[in-house]
Amino acid sequence: MRPDPVPLAFVFRSRAKEEKAAVADKATLTDSKQPRDPQAPKGRPTPKRSQAQAQRRSVAHTPTNRKEAAKRAREDRRQALERQRQALASGDERYLPARDKGPVRRFARDFVDSRFNVAEFFLPMAVVILVLSVVKVGQMQAIALLLWLVVIVLIVLDSIVSAFRLKKRLSERFPDQNRRGAVAYALMRSLQMRRLRLPKPQVKRGERP
Repeated sequence: MRPDPVPLAFVFRSRAKEEKAAVADKATLTDSKQPRDPQAPKGRPTPKRSQAQAQRRSVAHTPTNRKEAAKRAREDRRQALERQRQALASGDERYLPARDKGPVRRFARDFVDSRFNVAEFFLPMAVVILVLSVVKVGQMQAIALLLWLVVIVLIVLDSIVSAFRLKKRLSERFPDQNRRGAVAYALMRSLQMRRLRLPKPQVKRGERP
């Protein structure tokens, strides 16, 4: 008598199950050989508490819509302007505008603030000259015109001398740094009255910078 044939479906199903079981066992053995932090889930290192808190704060502060993002941007700009305003009053280098930052610009400001500049008195002198020119007296108007010429000549000469001295001091103090525009920056500052200058003067008159 011939033996009963084995069903093909049973043979294929058994082989497939055996192969899958072998692959799973191999993967388990491979993974078990890799060291892992017992407290770290899913094979990842446990984050530090500070990192986790920073991540939670960043997620919490992330704007969820366009309106909130615009509000956040306006608030950031307001805070930046406030820090800049305080820096202009205190001279804090961290929050000054780009044109005022750096040791070269700081030295140029101190150089101007430490001396009397003819140009800073231009506004009050201009008021006096204007009043004299309005008076309907020929001699007074002639004096006003002469004063205009004197003031202009004094401002030009004082600016030339200041620019020459400042350029020399900058080359001695900062030979390896970029000094471009520092002299013009100082001359523009000398045109302003001392109490109106920004950043606020950090040295007294006569004090060597």
